[in-house]
Amino acid sequence: MKDAYGRTINYLRLSITDLCNLRCQYCMPIEGIQKIAHEDILTLEELDEIVYAFAKLGITKVRITGGEPLARKGIVTLIEKIKRHQGIKDLALTTNGILLDTMAQTLKDAGLNRVNISLDSLDDKKYTMMTRGGKLKDVLKGIEKARKVGLTPIKLNVVLIGGFNDNEVERFVRLTQEEAIDVRFIELMPIGEVAKWSKHHFLSNEYILKVVPELVKSNALEENSPALYYQLPGAKGRVGLISPISCKFCGTCNRVRLTSEGKLKHCLHSNEEFDLKAALREERSLTDFIQYAMLHKPFEHLIEEGSLTERNMIQVGG
Repeated sequence: MKDAYGRTINYLRLSITDLCNLRCQYCMPIEGIQKIAHEDILTLEELDEIVYAFAKLGITKVRITGGEPLARKGIVTLIEKIKRHQGIKDLALTTNGILLDTMAQTLKDAGLNRVNISLDSLDDKKYTMMTRGGKLKDVLKGIEKARKVGLTPIKLNVVLIGGFNDNEVERFVRLTQEEAIDVRFIELMPIGEVAKWSKHHFLSNEYILKVVPELVKSNALEENSPALYYQLPGAKGRVGLISPISCKFCGTCNRVRLTSEGKLKHCLHSNEEFDLKAALREERSLTDFIQYAMLHKPFEHLIEEGSLTERNMIQVGG
């Protein structure tokens, strides 16, 4: 499946819930968000049918997101369903890790290949403050359990936030020295709630290279990856820099997103959405609808021109 610019689209990010067991400051306002009505959320069967349509069009990689996807009832059953579709070679999940310790083995047995874990601080108090109540120890136990059961390679996603975790950069990088783990620093993006304060807390990923100058570019390449990878000399893991603001990677974008209520987003930073749920429930051709939407995928985001998505990350499915 190709878009109007000839880019091959083979990666679907599938949000299955807008619920979360954390309240991260850059993800949602302190009062929370208005929850989507139960009947407006895609059912497990609908999610499976949509993935099947995407697989027929050439999607080979699916990443399950949220909200917190492990908070969705039936997540294990959904993974089993998706894994059965021919063509899906890589089935991954992004989680905050809070529930991973108790669920990792079941997820692995169901067919999940690997996990990305969001972790913005290695300091107990700072982690609890940023997540409004989360416990760092729960995440660390989840990371260890994921490693033991083989949900690998494990990637830690660290949102770089000036004045919060900029003094933890070297500590995060050192995690890659003895463990085959990737730590990926992500520039703060002005999406929804975070647009109110991102300018005051934004740091370019160039900051990482200044703080840890011994990092060298990694020879290992990942096709269409948004990250540029570096390594400490002799390290088992890698350090990834994802820089959508200072060095956008739209030219090689191979992904689309589906929100939990069935809105197809061809760009994270665009407010344009296509109602795939309506097409499904009206028994229209999903493959035709998806291909039509792909022809409207923009060449690049326009954040630098002030074009910002209005929804919070938890509603979009990062």
